[in-house]
Amino acid sequence: MYQPLTAEQIRRAPKVLLHDHLDGGLRPTTIVELARENGYSGLPTHDPEELGRWFHDASYSGSLERYLETFAHTTGVMQTRDALVRVAAEAAEDLAADGVVYAESRYAPEQHLEGGLTLEEVVEAVQEGLELGEKRAADAGNRIRTGQIVTAMRHAARSSEIAELAVRYRDAGVSGFDIAGAEAGNPPTRHLDAFEYLRRENFHFTIHAGEAFGLPSIWEALQWCGCDRLGHGVRIVDDITVGEDGTSELGRLAQYVRDKRVPLEMCPSSNVQTGAAPSIAEHPIGMLRDLRFRVTVNTDNRLQGGTSLSEEFAKLCEAFGYDWDDLQWFTVNAMKSAFLPFDERLALINGIIKPGFAQLKWAVGR
Repeated sequence: MYQPLTAEQIRRAPKVLLHDHLDGGLRPTTIVELARENGYSGLPTHDPEELGRWFHDASYSGSLERYLETFAHTTGVMQTRDALVRVAAEAAEDLAADGVVYAESRYAPEQHLEGGLTLEEVVEAVQEGLELGEKRAADAGNRIRTGQIVTAMRHAARSSEIAELAVRYRDAGVSGFDIAGAEAGNPPTRHLDAFEYLRRENFHFTIHAGEAFGLPSIWEALQWCGCDRLGHGVRIVDDITVGEDGTSELGRLAQYVRDKRVPLEMCPSSNVQTGAAPSIAEHPIGMLRDLRFRVTVNTDNRLQGGTSLSEEFAKLCEAFGYDWDDLQWFTVNAMKSAFLPFDERLALINGIIKPGFAQLKWAVGR
């Protein structure tokens, strides 16, 4: 009889995380302490346990816009250099403790300027924190490699400035660029200048698309903007028709996404929270994995989702009957899609990921 893998078992597996927001992964205790240190008075409660529950409950509204409102509190306490260093370091430590061996941490520098920092100082503080977290994790026996994805807010008008910032720091910790925020009314084509600049500079970028908005968002992100990956991309299923006999017919856009091996940064729990999917069991990730799309599994916001990458995988194992081979498939997909040079991706796949999963499968088969 099939017994789903548990989060505790999965925590031992070497995992890869491509879509994780720095301002969506703070420890509740850290939020309370930083609010006290920096004079932020907007928190709904100063009890860490109650605060964690508040973030979780407020995020299960079924609305992306309401979900995004919770970030006023996390960004509110991330307005100083010391706060950014601490948050980034703890993020790297927490991910490493969950068995993540490579992670790209994304955030919008423009949201951290209220305390007088410059954009450059924000990027440097986050990098200092990530490197500190990597060292602490290694000292604890948990090795992790991190990179920054510098994000511009799609409702603002600073995307070209942020894209130039990302390229300036491409050899100092920044792996890629992204735009984020409410999709409806803020199409990616509003930021074409930024994307054209990034392509000219041979720089990697992903775009939040196909989460709260449908196929036009995905089509624009790919065919107008030229993104390397799709942030979420869950609505690509709107271009797939399932017949009565269970066979699937792909529309032209879905066929293109699969043929081109466009990576989908899927975030199951987050999609349920924002209404992009009705439940984990009904999440399109099951169909997309069966159809062999380039699917990856991610956390999005660990604080709001009350989740970890191991827990995301455990939920999928319970819903779809996945085993170690499936989890390795998702993980290799993610590593193949990382914003790292090819040889470095290959080294992690062959030197850490495949041996790690082989050891876990061998232990189970003994």
